[in-house]
Amino acid sequence: MSLTFHWFLPTYGDSRYLVGGGHGVATTNTATGSRPATLAYLGQIARSAEQLGFEGALTPTGAWCEDAWLSTAMLAEVTERLKFLVAFRPGLLSPTLGAQMAATFQRHSGKRLLLNVVTGGESAEQRAYGDFLDKDARYARCDEFLHVVRGLWRGERVDFEGEHVHVEGAELARTPDPVPALYFGGSSPAAGTVAAKHADVYLTWGEPPQKVAEKVEWIRALAAEQGRAPRFGIRLHVISRDTSEQAWAEARRLLDALDPATISRVQEGLGRSESEGQRRMLELHGGSTANLEIYPNLWAGVGLVRGGAGTALVGSHAEVAERIEEYHALGIDEFVLSGHPHLEEAYWFGEGVLPILERKGLWRHPAGAADAAPASIPFAGGSREPAAAS
Repeated sequence: MSLTFHWFLPTYGDSRYLVGGGHGVATTNTATGSRPATLAYLGQIARSAEQLGFEGALTPTGAWCEDAWLSTAMLAEVTERLKFLVAFRPGLLSPTLGAQMAATFQRHSGKRLLLNVVTGGESAEQRAYGDFLDKDARYARCDEFLHVVRGLWRGERVDFEGEHVHVEGAELARTPDPVPALYFGGSSPAAGTVAAKHADVYLTWGEPPQKVAEKVEWIRALAAEQGRAPRFGIRLHVISRDTSEQAWAEARRLLDALDPATISRVQEGLGRSESEGQRRMLELHGGSTANLEIYPNLWAGVGLVRGGAGTALVGSHAEVAERIEEYHALGIDEFVLSGHPHLEEAYWFGEGVLPILERKGLWRHPAGAADAAPASIPFAGGSREPAAAS
């Protein structure tokens, strides 16, 4: 199976330095060169990702960033092929409305919607949105929510009364074609149960290969009990350069710019997280700036000031490609990547790593060979004379 790569839309702003935020802990970015999340700038990133060969773009969700649905709906107007991996949040909207929104987006965007199911990792954030269920109840509600949504997408008239979701006579005038794929992440037992029943793609944050392999086998076994076989993806940052030395120099630059007081404050906040995935991220570095290369070419420095995905692939283009192959051998077929700043890092990866994977037969440009053809100088290789100006 050909690998699939997605990029990331920083709808909270961007910078040449690490930008904090996510999972209930936001940091103020005062670094020189900060870039606000304007539609123009996000459009630059989206169009670049599309041209480079990324399949889609993940969009974050939360009060600390712009709304994912409205942002991507507008960005769909300035792109042609790029898909958008948008947060689907049970409990913050009804399943009927959510199913309808997805169907409309799918039609008007030209079949370019992917859905990232977000149950809500932090109770404090959920309460700010008016949701007062605890973590286990949120997963139970998510299961009911997705049950109703799937029925509506099949064109059924749905009557359902569960513990958390109750609809009567729910139906859609038009169903989505195709049904958008559901991406789902989570490391707790409750998350695994829901993922096994509903996920088309199970996502994990970047951990060393052995730990990723354990999660893949865990979800694969649970899904097999449901008669299902989801695909698997991984969420990572990336710092890829022409040489390994250049890549690690960039990682050191990002690390040297971090304020110890900010690291301490963010780590304290993340330590209160209810998320099992976040706990696993914190274990990788323990809040220390020492020994951050936790596996060859896998760097945990991002997680010092950022909630959620906190690891990066760091190395030469060839080394990064090797690590991607290693994860692929474990069953990972989709990679959701990002880097600071997101515009430039998309080019470093797209022009440095993707061609290596293409030569190995592991990736093809989604738009075909024409969009991936190298630039050339007219008549540089032959004897043709330029036509006279008329």
